[in-house]
Amino acid sequence: MASKLIAIVAGVGPGTGAAVAKKFAASYPVVLLARNPDNFESLAEEINKSGGKAIGISTDISDSKSVKAAFGKIEDEFGVGVGAAAAVFNASGRFVRKPFLELTEDDFTAGLDVSGKGAFLFSQATLPLLLKGVDAGSKYPPSLIFTGATASIRGSALMSSFATGKFALRALSQSLAREFGPKGVHVSHAIIDGVIDIPRTKEWLKDAGPDAKISANGIADAYWNLHTQPRTTFTWEIDIRPCVEKW
Repeated sequence: MASKLIAIVAGVGPGTGAAVAKKFAASYPVVLLARNPDNFESLAEEINKSGGKAIGISTDISDSKSVKAAFGKIEDEFGVGVGAAAAVFNASGRFVRKPFLELTEDDFTAGLDVSGKGAFLFSQATLPLLLKGVDAGSKYPPSLIFTGATASIRGSALMSSFATGKFALRALSQSLAREFGPKGVHVSHAIIDGVIDIPRTKEWLKDAGPDAKISANGIADAYWNLHTQPRTTFTWEIDIRPCVEKW
Protein backbone atom coordinates (compact mmCIF):
# COMPACT_ATOMS: atom_id res chain seq x y z
CA MET A 1 0.00 0.00 0.00
CA ALA A 2 1.22 3.48 -0.86
CA SER A 3 2.30 5.26 2.31
CA LYS A 4 2.87 8.79 0.99
CA LEU A 5 -0.12 9.31 -1.27
CA ILE A 6 -3.79 9.17 -0.36
CA ALA A 7 -7.15 9.03 -2.14
CA ILE A 8 -9.99 11.35 -1.22
CA VAL A 9 -13.64 10.61 -1.96
CA ALA A 10 -16.31 13.28 -1.50
CA GLY A 11 -19.91 12.15 -1.37
CA VAL A 12 -19.55 8.81 0.34
CA GLY A 13 -22.70 6.79 0.90
CA PRO A 14 -24.28 3.47 -0.02
CA GLY A 15 -23.58 2.84 -3.67
CA THR A 16 -21.02 4.58 -5.86
CA GLY A 17 -19.16 6.44 -3.10
CA ALA A 18 -18.67 3.34 -0.97
CA ALA A 19 -17.72 1.17 -3.95
CA VAL A 20 -15.15 3.71 -5.16
CA ALA A 21 -13.71 4.12 -1.67
CA LYS A 22 -13.24 0.37 -1.25
CA LYS A 23 -11.70 0.03 -4.71
CA PHE A 24 -9.10 2.74 -4.08
CA ALA A 25 -8.53 1.61 -0.49
CA ALA A 26 -6.88 -1.52 -1.86
CA SER A 27 -3.98 0.69 -2.96
CA TYR A 28 -4.10 3.90 -0.92
CA PRO A 29 -5.19 5.24 2.46
CA VAL A 30 -8.58 6.81 1.81
CA VAL A 31 -10.30 9.88 3.20
CA LEU A 32 -14.10 9.69 3.22
CA LEU A 33 -16.00 12.98 3.09
CA ALA A 34 -19.74 13.21 3.69
CA ARG A 35 -22.01 15.57 5.55
CA ASN A 36 -23.61 12.79 7.60
CA PRO A 37 -21.17 10.58 9.60
CA ASP A 38 -23.63 7.70 9.22
CA ASN A 39 -22.57 7.55 5.57
CA PHE A 40 -18.91 6.84 6.31
CA GLU A 41 -18.50 5.39 9.81
CA SER A 42 -19.32 1.77 9.00
CA LEU A 43 -17.42 1.98 5.70
CA ALA A 44 -14.29 3.32 7.41
CA GLU A 45 -14.56 0.54 9.97
CA GLU A 46 -14.91 -2.09 7.23
CA ILE A 47 -11.86 -0.80 5.36
CA ASN A 48 -9.73 -0.58 8.51
CA LYS A 49 -10.71 -4.08 9.62
CA SER A 50 -9.80 -5.48 6.21
CA GLY A 51 -6.25 -4.16 6.46
CA GLY A 52 -6.63 -0.82 4.73
CA LYS A 53 -6.62 2.65 6.21
CA ALA A 54 -9.61 4.98 6.11
CA ILE A 55 -10.68 8.07 7.98
CA GLY A 56 -14.04 9.77 7.72
CA ILE A 57 -14.58 13.50 8.08
CA SER A 58 -17.96 15.16 8.33
CA THR A 59 -17.90 17.82 5.61
CA ASP A 60 -20.34 20.15 3.90
CA ILE A 61 -18.62 20.20 0.53
CA SER A 62 -20.49 23.36 -0.48
CA ASP A 63 -19.18 25.37 2.48
CA SER A 64 -15.67 26.79 2.21
CA LYS A 65 -15.06 26.81 5.98
CA SER A 66 -16.13 23.17 6.27
CA VAL A 67 -13.89 22.13 3.36
CA LYS A 68 -10.93 24.05 4.79
CA ALA A 69 -11.45 22.40 8.18
CA ALA A 70 -11.65 18.95 6.57
CA PHE A 71 -8.38 19.40 4.71
CA GLY A 72 -6.78 20.69 7.91
CA LYS A 73 -7.74 17.38 9.51
CA ILE A 74 -6.23 15.54 6.53
CA GLU A 75 -2.92 17.32 7.15
CA ASP A 76 -3.14 16.52 10.85
CA GLU A 77 -3.61 12.84 10.04
CA PHE A 78 -1.15 12.39 7.17
CA GLY A 79 1.26 15.30 7.52
CA VAL A 80 1.53 18.77 5.97
CA GLY A 81 3.37 17.47 2.92
CA VAL A 82 0.81 14.81 2.06
CA GLY A 83 0.12 14.27 -1.62
CA ALA A 84 -2.83 12.64 -3.35
CA ALA A 85 -2.96 9.88 -5.92
CA ALA A 86 -6.66 10.33 -6.57
CA ALA A 87 -9.59 12.56 -5.70
CA VAL A 88 -13.16 11.61 -6.60
CA PHE A 89 -16.03 14.09 -6.47
CA ASN A 90 -19.17 11.99 -6.10
CA ALA A 91 -21.28 14.53 -4.19
CA SER A 92 -24.62 15.69 -5.53
CA GLY A 93 -26.98 18.36 -4.27
CA ARG A 94 -30.60 18.01 -3.22
CA PHE A 95 -32.53 16.58 -6.15
CA VAL A 96 -35.35 18.89 -7.23
CA ARG A 97 -37.88 17.95 -9.90
CA LYS A 98 -40.41 20.74 -10.36
CA PRO A 99 -41.99 22.88 -13.06
CA PHE A 100 -39.69 25.85 -13.58
CA LEU A 101 -42.25 28.48 -12.54
CA GLU A 102 -42.74 26.67 -9.22
CA LEU A 103 -39.04 26.69 -8.31
CA THR A 104 -37.93 28.76 -5.37
CA GLU A 105 -34.49 30.35 -5.30
CA ASP A 106 -33.42 27.70 -2.79
CA ASP A 107 -34.72 24.97 -5.11
CA PHE A 108 -32.69 26.32 -8.01
CA THR A 109 -29.45 26.80 -6.09
CA ALA A 110 -29.72 23.29 -4.60
CA GLY A 111 -28.01 21.90 -7.69
CA LEU A 112 -25.43 24.64 -8.04
CA ASP A 113 -24.41 24.70 -4.38
CA VAL A 114 -22.95 21.20 -4.46
CA SER A 115 -22.34 20.34 -8.11
CA GLY A 116 -21.04 23.81 -8.95
CA LYS A 117 -19.64 25.52 -5.87
CA GLY A 118 -18.84 22.26 -4.06
CA ALA A 119 -16.92 20.89 -7.02
CA PHE A 120 -14.99 24.17 -7.22
CA LEU A 121 -14.05 24.05 -3.53
CA PHE A 122 -13.10 20.36 -3.72
CA SER A 123 -10.96 20.94 -6.79
CA GLN A 124 -9.11 23.88 -5.27
CA ALA A 125 -8.41 21.81 -2.15
CA THR A 126 -7.32 18.61 -3.91
CA LEU A 127 -5.37 19.84 -6.95
CA PRO A 128 -2.38 21.04 -4.89
CA LEU A 129 -2.24 17.56 -3.33
CA LEU A 130 -2.53 15.91 -6.74
CA LEU A 131 0.30 18.06 -8.07
CA LYS A 132 2.36 16.89 -5.11
CA GLY A 133 1.49 13.37 -6.25
CA VAL A 134 2.95 14.18 -9.66
CA ASP A 135 6.15 15.45 -8.03
CA ALA A 136 6.31 12.38 -5.79
CA GLY A 137 6.33 10.06 -8.78
CA SER A 138 2.92 8.48 -8.30
CA LYS A 139 2.75 5.02 -9.89
CA TYR A 140 -0.31 6.17 -11.87
CA PRO A 141 -1.08 9.73 -12.97
CA PRO A 142 -2.80 11.51 -10.07
CA SER A 143 -6.47 11.64 -10.95
CA LEU A 144 -9.40 13.97 -10.32
CA ILE A 145 -12.65 12.26 -11.26
CA PHE A 146 -16.12 13.81 -11.26
CA THR A 147 -19.39 11.88 -11.15
CA GLY A 148 -21.89 13.38 -13.56
CA ALA A 149 -25.31 12.28 -14.78
CA THR A 150 -27.53 12.22 -17.83
CA ALA A 151 -28.45 15.78 -16.80
CA SER A 152 -24.83 16.80 -17.39
CA ILE A 153 -25.56 16.93 -21.13
CA ARG A 154 -29.37 17.05 -21.34
CA GLY A 155 -31.58 19.52 -19.53
CA SER A 156 -34.89 17.69 -19.45
CA ALA A 157 -38.21 19.28 -18.55
CA LEU A 158 -38.71 19.81 -14.80
CA MET A 159 -34.97 19.30 -14.24
CA SER A 160 -33.61 22.84 -14.56
CA SER A 161 -32.13 22.89 -11.04
CA PHE A 162 -30.40 19.53 -11.26
CA ALA A 163 -29.26 20.00 -14.86
CA THR A 164 -27.81 23.46 -14.23
CA GLY A 165 -25.63 22.07 -11.45
CA LYS A 166 -24.52 19.09 -13.51
CA PHE A 167 -23.79 21.24 -16.57
CA ALA A 168 -21.60 23.42 -14.35
CA LEU A 169 -19.80 20.36 -12.99
CA ARG A 170 -19.06 19.11 -16.50
CA ALA A 171 -17.82 22.51 -17.66
CA LEU A 172 -15.52 22.80 -14.66
CA SER A 173 -14.09 19.33 -15.24
CA GLN A 174 -13.43 20.06 -18.90
CA SER A 175 -11.64 23.31 -18.11
CA LEU A 176 -9.55 21.63 -15.40
CA ALA A 177 -8.67 18.74 -17.73
CA ARG A 178 -7.27 21.19 -20.25
CA GLU A 179 -5.34 23.15 -17.64
CA PHE A 180 -3.96 20.36 -15.49
CA GLY A 181 -3.56 17.50 -17.98
CA PRO A 182 -0.30 18.97 -19.30
CA LYS A 183 0.87 19.19 -15.67
CA GLY A 184 0.37 15.45 -15.21
CA VAL A 185 -3.02 15.38 -13.46
CA HIS A 186 -5.67 13.27 -15.18
CA VAL A 187 -9.07 15.00 -14.88
CA SER A 188 -12.11 12.98 -15.94
CA HIS A 189 -15.88 13.31 -15.99
CA ALA A 190 -18.21 10.29 -15.91
CA ILE A 191 -21.78 10.50 -17.19
CA ILE A 192 -23.79 7.98 -15.19
CA ASP A 193 -26.78 7.35 -17.45
CA GLY A 194 -29.25 5.19 -15.56
CA VAL A 195 -30.35 3.96 -12.16
CA ILE A 196 -27.56 2.73 -9.89
CA ASP A 197 -28.24 -0.55 -8.09
CA ILE A 198 -28.17 0.50 -4.41
CA PRO A 199 -30.43 -0.29 -1.43
CA ARG A 200 -32.54 2.86 -2.02
CA THR A 201 -33.40 1.73 -5.58
CA LYS A 202 -34.10 -1.91 -4.70
CA GLU A 203 -37.75 -1.68 -5.73
CA TRP A 204 -37.10 0.34 -8.87
CA LEU A 205 -37.26 -1.28 -12.33
CA LYS A 206 -38.16 -4.63 -10.81
CA ASP A 207 -39.79 -5.79 -14.04
CA ALA A 208 -37.08 -4.51 -16.35
CA GLY A 209 -34.75 -7.49 -16.01
CA PRO A 210 -31.42 -8.16 -14.29
CA ASP A 211 -29.44 -5.77 -16.49
CA ALA A 212 -31.59 -2.68 -15.97
CA LYS A 213 -29.48 -1.02 -13.27
CA ILE A 214 -25.88 0.14 -13.17
CA SER A 215 -23.53 -1.76 -10.88
CA ALA A 216 -21.86 0.50 -8.29
CA ASN A 217 -18.86 -1.83 -8.30
CA GLY A 218 -18.75 -1.53 -12.08
CA ILE A 219 -18.57 2.25 -11.77
CA ALA A 220 -15.72 1.84 -9.29
CA ASP A 221 -13.89 -0.42 -11.75
CA ALA A 222 -14.31 2.19 -14.47
CA TYR A 223 -12.93 4.90 -12.19
CA TRP A 224 -9.93 2.73 -11.37
CA ASN A 225 -9.35 2.17 -15.08
CA LEU A 226 -9.37 5.94 -15.59
CA HIS A 227 -6.90 6.34 -12.75
CA THR A 228 -4.48 3.80 -14.19
CA GLN A 229 -4.43 5.19 -17.74
CA PRO A 230 -0.95 6.33 -18.77
CA ARG A 231 -0.19 9.94 -19.62
CA THR A 232 -0.23 9.05 -23.33
CA THR A 233 -3.90 7.99 -23.27
CA PHE A 234 -5.91 10.26 -20.96
CA THR A 235 -9.69 9.97 -21.27
CA TRP A 236 -11.60 13.08 -20.25
CA GLU A 237 -15.17 11.78 -20.47
CA ILE A 238 -16.83 8.41 -20.30
CA ASP A 239 -20.49 7.48 -20.23
CA ILE A 240 -21.74 4.47 -18.32
CA ARG A 241 -25.17 2.88 -18.76
CA PRO A 242 -26.84 -0.54 -18.63
CA CYS A 243 -26.97 -2.41 -21.92
CA VAL A 244 -30.78 -2.03 -22.02
CA GLU A 245 -30.81 1.72 -21.35
CA LYS A 246 -32.30 3.82 -24.16
CA TRP A 247 -30.06 6.65 -25.28
